[in-house]
Amino acid sequence: MEKWNQTGLFLLFFIVFIFFLASVGNSAMIHLIRLDPWLHTPMYFLLSQLSLMDLIYISTTVPKMVFNFLSGQKGISFLGCGMQSFFFLTMACSEGLLLSSMAYDRYVAICHPLHYPIRMSKMMCVKMIIESWILGSINSLAHTVYALHIPYCRSRAIDHFFCDVPAMLPLACIDTWVYEYMVFVSTSLFLLFPFLGITASYGWVLFSIYHMHSKEGRKKAFTTCSTHLTVVTFYYAPFVYTYLRPRNLRSPTEDKILAVFYTILTPMLNPIIYSLRNKEVLGAMKREFGIFSANKE
Repeated sequence: MEKWNQTGLFLLFFIVFIFFLASVGNSAMIHLIRLDPWLHTPMYFLLSQLSLMDLIYISTTVPKMVFNFLSGQKGISFLGCGMQSFFFLTMACSEGLLLSSMAYDRYVAICHPLHYPIRMSKMMCVKMIIESWILGSINSLAHTVYALHIPYCRSRAIDHFFCDVPAMLPLACIDTWVYEYMVFVSTSLFLLFPFLGITASYGWVLFSIYHMHSKEGRKKAFTTCSTHLTVVTFYYAPFVYTYLRPRNLRSPTEDKILAVFYTILTPMLNPIIYSLRNKEVLGAMKREFGIFSANKE
């Protein structure tokens, strides 16, 4: 029992530490992009929204998880479960759409630079962001309302660390194969198809980079795109693998392990990846916060 408590306390400390890093990192990224005029471009405007989504995303699951551990309780109210499910699904779908917008931004900037001011105007940027939030919210609301209206006649114990709708389905009294099919369709529309679009966009981008004459331009474009691809891979891969598999091929333990990546680790890694691998962000940190600057006498 003592060993289990020590292990539990270590995991709790680790999760709280990740939550702290994610909160500080994403908040700093939003603040930095707002302050620095050099970052007032469509790419960084979209990036600030990604940081905002990540901030809400990790706040949806971790605080409740920590509270349950410290209080010794494992329960959540019916309304609380619905709210958690709604915000989680909203952020998941909206972030997937936003990442595809960011890929389109890089595609236009590198493959069609002369058209960039028109295709990625401020108004277009705002439309992309609003559409991501609205579509994600509508999809999330539909899934949450359905999940809350399913008759549950078995145990109410959800084998997960948050109210994930697929984890709730095995507890239902009715056959949910129609809804599981809708989950498959929804995952395809909000995750799989955007992922395929992102892959195609970066395919064209890499092809254009290969044919660039400027070595410096080629290096800068490749660094930016490799950063985006890293974020996309960390986000989409576990999500698609989890939600597109049939129920008979899924295991609760594996689902929980994969969920740690896209609910806890990814929101922490995004600001780190975008800052440490981006000279413009590092330059903005130096200008606004005095980070990475050396004192010369």
